[in-house]
Amino acid sequence: MRNIYLGVDIGSVSTNIVAANKENEVIEALYIRTQGRPIDAIKEGFRTLKDKIKDSEVLGIGTTGSGRYLGGLILGADIIKNEITAHGVAAIEYIPDVRTIIEIGGQDSKLILINDGIIYDFAMNTICAAGTGSFIDRQAERLGIPIEELGQIALKSSTNVRIAGRCAVFAESDMIHKQQLGHNEEDIINGLCEALARNYLNNLAKGKTLSPPFIFQGGVSLNIGIVKAFEKILGHPVHVPKNSNVMGAIGAALIAKEEVKKKGYTSFQGFNISDSLFKVKSFECNNCPNMCEVLKFYKDNKLISMLNDKCGRWSAMVGENNTTQTA
Repeated sequence: MRNIYLGVDIGSVSTNIVAANKENEVIEALYIRTQGRPIDAIKEGFRTLKDKIKDSEVLGIGTTGSGRYLGGLILGADIIKNEITAHGVAAIEYIPDVRTIIEIGGQDSKLILINDGIIYDFAMNTICAAGTGSFIDRQAERLGIPIEELGQIALKSSTNVRIAGRCAVFAESDMIHKQQLGHNEEDIINGLCEALARNYLNNLAKGKTLSPPFIFQGGVSLNIGIVKAFEKILGHPVHVPKNSNVMGAIGAALIAKEEVKKKGYTSFQGFNISDSLFKVKSFECNNCPNMCEVLKFYKDNKLISMLNDKCGRWSAMVGENNTTQTA
């Protein structure tokens, strides 16, 4: 029987699920578009894994990402961790002496700085679209180019075309202007890749010292044009590990492995969760001035948890035996 640890990264754009063996090797990796329906994305992923992995083979499971608490409830996570920690743990597994982690996803981006295997600083961008994958997706669609081909086209560039990258609106306007001037498509696309890299560094690296080795994670790391843009600006190689687009999920699996060693068992609910019905309802609590919007979470019409109350008044009423840890 295999020893398998699951990691689930529930984000606004994608839900990523990995299965790792006891040697920390990824044996299954799923990238699923969340499309505003995280519960459905989780169920779809576990429906896919159901025929490949037995419940008894799963020794631990961890969740991360913006939907980590929801995912933790559904799956019976042994550990729920923030994205910074998950990405840091995964990066160190691949490059033990990594110093700088560049992570760019669909809706946000992160910069994580590490020294002697310890995260000592980080920054996040959740506001400016020009530094995220959604902007690249939008421009690829506008140009009529498959997103998978954008990076290779950028590598054909022979002339430097600078695209304004401070703002997504200005960047798009500048691209259109450069097209009207007659610049080649590959030069404009390369300029776009360099604009995203500059935007990222201008927003997240202010006042910080970036040291090699550099590692690039997140969905945008699969765009070779942006990898080369970072290498040009930083003056150092930028490493893109295998499964770079699901590194958050890998980190969650590795953290779950260590947590289960301490507690001695897993709380994993099994792959049959893909057949369950989950619902979320809410109400406004008027017991104090906070007026929290309390979430009631149901599995197969049974109330299993209440969340989002600052004082714990409602969450303490259910799930008293829940051993899930949060961070």
